Amino acid sequence: MLKIGVLLGDDIGLEVVPEAVKVMKAAAGAAGLDVQWQEFPIGLRGHQLHGHTLPAVTEQGLRATDGFITGPIGHSAYPRNDPTWIMPPLRKRFDLFASVKPVKSYPNLPSIHKNVDIVFVRETTEGMQTSGTVVAGSGEFRPNDEISIGMRVVTRRGANRVAREALEIARTRPRKKVTAVHKEATYRLVCGMFAEECRKAAKDYPDVTLEEIHIDSTAMLLVMRPQQFDVIVTTNQFGDILTDEGAGLVGGLGLAPGLCIGERYAMAQATHGSAPDIAGKGIANPYAMIQSGKMLYEWLGRKRNEPKATRAAVLIDQAMDHVIAEAKALTADLGGKASTSQMGDAVAGAISRG
Repeated sequence: MLKIGVLLGDDIGLEVVPEAVKVMKAAAGAAGLDVQWQEFPIGLRGHQLHGHTLPAVTEQGLRATDGFITGPIGHSAYPRNDPTWIMPPLRKRFDLFASVKPVKSYPNLPSIHKNVDIVFVRETTEGMQTSGTVVAGSGEFRPNDEISIGMRVVTRRGANRVAREALEIARTRPRKKVTAVHKEATYRLVCGMFAEECRKAAKDYPDVTLEEIHIDSTAMLLVMRPQQFDVIVTTNQFGDILTDEGAGLVGGLGLAPGLCIGERYAMAQATHGSAPDIAGKGIANPYAMIQSGKMLYEWLGRKRNEPKATRAAVLIDQAMDHVIAEAKALTADLGGKASTSQMGDAVAGAISRG
């Protein structure tokens, strides 16, 4: 049995996460996958119940799960200078070292390019150091009012493990190709180490093709010919920029699911924010959250050697393709008139009907 935690988050998270869970349950049932679900408070609800946006009871409970699905957090509205009102540091606490973000175009949805199907794999614990990556102190400082200094970190372990995740993902895809993105020609030691570890890791995956392209060229090629890319792996800040560029190619953050992965846990969380301006109106697009849940099943299938989880992920993908192609139950941002729950019902129904 798999154990999956559910964290609704804030604002539209209370609407889109239940739709994702609804679809995931339908897929688990159809695939014969046994899943135990448990909800935990986080964000505003966590503070209301336990006095902190990441309560200890939530963190402890999540450690007993195989993975969790997390809604967007409305941290921009939290009170400042209060340590109990923070962006919940789930990535740091659970050592989620890679952010996996696929971008995919659909024939009947507006996009800059068609036939785009790229998976971005971004290292998230290293790179330019911030409060979200350091354990103590700060990764940047200002010795006087005229100078500011920041540090960029790459380790062999960090680079190697994110490269291996990208190679593992590529191995499951038809093209079996990884593009390592860096700027070794300029940053010979820092980007050089990242590139070295990508090459080392690739030797263990002879069935996967590895190519290397500099970050500036990659940014240009994504605009001109994104179809040439399959899986892209890169460092933290380069990936932060490229993933948003990729989402823009296919219609924006509403079509940008995400999965943060570690060696023991994975967290499904869409790229978009909590959108308080539309919260409670029933119009939020659940696509990204549903597909994030699908990605969690894919990861569990690989990491737990559970073929039924892999099958559940395939069923979600097929159902979403059907609902989008049929275009009868799409939210307004996708050109339809359906509510959040109606779109979720349509995807779950497509799974149930087979």
